[in-house]
Amino acid sequence: MSVVILDGSTVRAFVADEAAFAASVDARFAALDANNDGVLSRAELRRALESFRLLDGAGGFGSTDPAPLPAEVAALYDAVFEQFDADGSGAVDRDEFRGEMRRIMLAVAEGLGTQPLQVAVDDEGGSFLLEAAQHEEKAIAAKIDAERSTKAAEADADAAK
Repeated sequence: MSVVILDGSTVRAFVADEAAFAASVDARFAALDANNDGVLSRAELRRALESFRLLDGAGGFGSTDPAPLPAEVAALYDAVFEQFDADGSGAVDRDEFRGEMRRIMLAVAEGLGTQPLQVAVDDEGGSFLLEAAQHEEKAIAAKIDAERSTKAAEADADAAK
């Protein structure tokens, strides 16, 4: 488990970097595609959703609400699958997965707002938020390196005069 500090702009910048975001989403898609057929079945996507453990226990997070009924859980997973399966084909292809993940991540960015937050993220199974924070870290490091190079070049030019 890692703790990162981020806000909505961190996530938006990650999503805006087409190559970085696509690589991240494609890696997650490949990990979920258990039978390597190039699409996610209802069962493959459900296993991924179950791994988030959002519906564990009696309502989760110390709630006293009763645990949802199996039919309610199944209906929730079906509704999420239908969101991902934009063309209604019964399977989620890579483009559908990318599109829905983009939509979800932009919604997360909107929810985070502009105030920096500390967020605990899982660094074992991969986390889009962790990847977004690492993307921002690399961008900041590249900017600092560029500024240092510019200052060094200016100093060399001044010394040559």
